[in-house]
Amino acid sequence: MTTIPYKSYLEPQGKYTGLLDWLTSTDHKRIGLMYMYAIGIFFIIGVLLGLLMRIELFKPGETIMGPQTYNGIFTVHGVIMIFMVVIPGLSAVFGNLFMPIQIGAKDVAFPKLNLLSWYIFMAGAILAVLSQFTGNGPPDTGWTFYAPYSTQTGTNVLMAVTAAFVLGFSSILTGLNFIVTIHRMRAPGMTWFKMPLFPWALYSTAWIQLLATPIVGITLLMLIAERVFKIGFFDPALGGDPILFQHLFWIYSHPAVYVMILPAMGVITEIIPTFCQRRIFGYKAIALSSIAIAGVGYLVWGHHMYTSGMSFTARWIFSFLTFIVAVPSAIKVFNWVATMYKGSIALKTPFLYALAFIFLFMIGGLTGLSLGSLATDVYVHDTAYVVAHFHYIIFGGMGFAFFAALHYWFPKMYGKMYNQKIADIAWLILFFGFNMLYFPQFVLGLQGLPRRYYDYMPQFETGEVLSTIGGFVLFIGIIMMITNLIIAARNGPQAPDNPWGGKTLEWTIPSPPPMENFDTPPVVSKEPYDYE
Repeated sequence: MTTIPYKSYLEPQGKYTGLLDWLTSTDHKRIGLMYMYAIGIFFIIGVLLGLLMRIELFKPGETIMGPQTYNGIFTVHGVIMIFMVVIPGLSAVFGNLFMPIQIGAKDVAFPKLNLLSWYIFMAGAILAVLSQFTGNGPPDTGWTFYAPYSTQTGTNVLMAVTAAFVLGFSSILTGLNFIVTIHRMRAPGMTWFKMPLFPWALYSTAWIQLLATPIVGITLLMLIAERVFKIGFFDPALGGDPILFQHLFWIYSHPAVYVMILPAMGVITEIIPTFCQRRIFGYKAIALSSIAIAGVGYLVWGHHMYTSGMSFTARWIFSFLTFIVAVPSAIKVFNWVATMYKGSIALKTPFLYALAFIFLFMIGGLTGLSLGSLATDVYVHDTAYVVAHFHYIIFGGMGFAFFAALHYWFPKMYGKMYNQKIADIAWLILFFGFNMLYFPQFVLGLQGLPRRYYDYMPQFETGEVLSTIGGFVLFIGIIMMITNLIIAARNGPQAPDNPWGGKTLEWTIPSPPPMENFDTPPVVSKEPYDYE
């Protein structure tokens, strides 16, 4: 059998050169990088908008903007971060880059559909950005588009809602592609329970993308129909019910939290055994807990609506289910810690981000249980406490896991190594700044500070000042991290093929990977994470 001469996926692939060569490529690795570059740009824009809000909240009264501008920036920040960064982040970037390699495939099942998903994502993202500069001003409803305000406001809600609808299509197609790839394209010998745990997490996530995303798509179409044709779905003045919007929105948007966090858990499960040089503890429990989180996650949406007037019976059932969904998450944390026990731990940058993830995710998860409890939720509902919990789960969870994945797989992606000392310093600044930004919000929420408000009473000023300073510290850490990685990608020293001693298939091929991943299909005989 002849072998294919080594050619990196970063080299020209087709009849075109330069940017056009990338824009027409169906190579899953290139598509993953295109997602990463686009999401990185949107992330920085979202961070800058968040900093503008923090500057406004530095002291009571108007600081740099009025209430209408604040509401617009708040909505744009939410739409960018949720629909354009957090939901597609890990799945679209590292799922595309490494899931096919980890299961021994040459590409995803539908390469052209994969490229189409990226173009749909970019079309939705451009629509979302344009919605801020056209019409009667940026939408001011918040990223949730709550009715009836979203049906009545005169701002440019229509284009923003359409953008979210388009972005949903990209998510559905990506999920469909990953499900078929994992079912049909695993290497010979790779049974379900010989598959790495990152593909397991992506598989669970893909089912949520496929089954839950159409619900929010239909909901957004109903919202568009109400604004354009005055059909009374949600507006009481037209005979509609705004509570119906909340139900439909959260039936998707709570499972969407697991679209964000399940791939993050998958990344952490890859990193911990590598840097502890130990086989993962409880492989099957971690794999099946991903499926359990995806399944139970469909049933807990009502805990967002305890104060909306639902029956007491419905409230305690949703509260019970909310506590149930915490169990498979706790299983993962237990198994991660058990894997570390007596391990030969190397405190490299990816492992530091993994440790930060576990710490921050546990704070977010435990405070989430207080929100799932009826008595405490009624007290802290729609306060800054919810803001803190949300960001500890989303940014402390998905964000830090994304940074962990970036540092873990960077040598494989580019064949270059970053400056680990600078990366460690950036991690420390990020971790400190994050906690300084969001932990005071727990205290402010318990003191009664409402969320989403443009202004606040003077007694909350100390906490808001601390949060604003933390925001700038966090921004410095982000810039330091990104700068270090950009310099490494351009001029970093050559990285070995397996710098961390990983045992999954991506570490068995050259860095950066060749165009079709493997010269010949690998045959899998060992268990994954076999460090014994």
